[in-house]
Amino acid sequence: MSDNKACIHLNEVNQEIQPRTKGCEECEKMGSTWVHLRLCLSCGHVGCCDSSINKHGTKHFKATNHPIIRSFQPGEDWEWCYLDKTFVSGLQ
Repeated sequence: MSDNKACIHLNEVNQEIQPRTKGCEECEKMGSTWVHLRLCLSCGHVGCCDSSINKHGTKHFKATNHPIIRSFQPGEDWEWCYLDKTFVSGLQ
């Protein structure tokens, strides 16, 4: 899953982060749907993935520069750093 590139943004992960919502924050407000969810590991924002119409997870990254997300889907266990464009391991 990884391209063997190291992530240098691990210090921006809040180890005690809690999701702020159960679904995509923006989609819930606008009555929209999503495909998969992503959790920002800096602030707890929950946004929809890039396969969703609104792509709120990536929009959150572009607005905040919070680098690392975790899949918020049951059964998925991965993290991604937008800045380093790599999967991150060893956070959980």
